[in-house]
Amino acid sequence: MLDLKYPVLMVHGMGFRDRKHLCYWGRIPKVLENAGCRVFFGDQDSNGSIEDNGRFLAEHIRKIASENNIERFNVIAHCKGGLDMRYAISSEGAGDLVASLSTISTPHNGSVTVDKLLRFPDPLVKLGCKACDIWWKILGDKKPGTYDTIHSFTTAAVAKFNEDNPDNEDIYYQSFAFTFSSAFSDFFLWISHLVVKMFEGENDGLLAPRAVKWTNFRGVYTGATKRGISHCDEVDMRRMPLTRKKAEGITDITDFYVELVSELEQMGY
Repeated sequence: MLDLKYPVLMVHGMGFRDRKHLCYWGRIPKVLENAGCRVFFGDQDSNGSIEDNGRFLAEHIRKIASENNIERFNVIAHCKGGLDMRYAISSEGAGDLVASLSTISTPHNGSVTVDKLLRFPDPLVKLGCKACDIWWKILGDKKPGTYDTIHSFTTAAVAKFNEDNPDNEDIYYQSFAFTFSSAFSDFFLWISHLVVKMFEGENDGLLAPRAVKWTNFRGVYTGATKRGISHCDEVDMRRMPLTRKKAEGITDITDFYVELVSELEQMGY
């Protein structure tokens, strides 16, 4: 059984919300709890801006800490959730509540693909984003801001973000990248995989390793089979192992997260 010094806070990415019966993280929280971890959730807006979500997270984790007598958290954040959390730490003063921040496929360096795609006529981009905002408002977002959020993924915007939100020296940061092998590896992301591959090479269906590499980069994970690991697989969207075959490497994404928190435990977090 794991015996982490600090509980785990899981911070979701864009396009989903934390829900009790349709968890963004699939089986992962339950597996971590069964291994001995206390698990909490970020519960920020799905498509809120980095700034709005960062402010919410700072207030939210202060509330959780106060109500549960928690000193600090080991934060695990996926995709945009990593930027939301970095903003909460560096711009909203939440650093004193964070012991470690592990980011899974977070676009710390921006997306060259987004740079290219935003060359489409801006009125069309705004129209699509507005439709998304209406949908996410219905589903519970208080301040959806899809247009601003998408623009925050450009390489120029993230470069400015990094200047304004440097790492906190009292926090242990680490980052992870994933890739899958071909468009046939993930039905949901085959088109985006081909588009990103054209501009940036290997990717997880949305982001290339160059985009997510940050402090204490732990490398690129591809799984135990040729299929690899997609952006959806990273958060156990299918609620099942990646493969039933016995092989070296990651065969079930839940094993990756158990290993991640095991290492944090060994480091004293």
